Amino acid sequence: MKTVIQSQDAPAAIGTYTQAVRAGDTVYLSGQIGLDPASLQMAEGIDAQIHRVFRNLQAVATAAGLGLGHAVRMTVYLTDLAHFARVNEIMAQYVPQPYPSRAAVGVASLPRGALVEIDAILHSG
Repeated sequence: MKTVIQSQDAPAAIGTYTQAVRAGDTVYLSGQIGLDPASLQMAEGIDAQIHRVFRNLQAVATAAGLGLGHAVRMTVYLTDLAHFARVNEIMAQYVPQPYPSRAAVGVASLPRGALVEIDAILHSG
């Protein structure tokens, strides 16, 4: 059985997906970009977008009764892999150790002109 997770503190889905789905002890967070949930405006610049992405992910994790410390896997999508180091630095402010497994993928473009998108898998066990 799956349960849909929604948070008003993260942007509503802009496509045919939900913010997150719980299946048993696992919560699958859809990719978040740097959209402000209130204005739906994109944060300006890579640092602001990375911070916004992690705040959005945290909001959805909280709606599931968890936190980013429950992350077991993250995938980072970047339009410029030169920003990889900034993702690492900023991620450490939001995700406690031990860090989840992770992949970083360079992509040609992201929705709404975003520079970064991150999805996550959380486990409550």
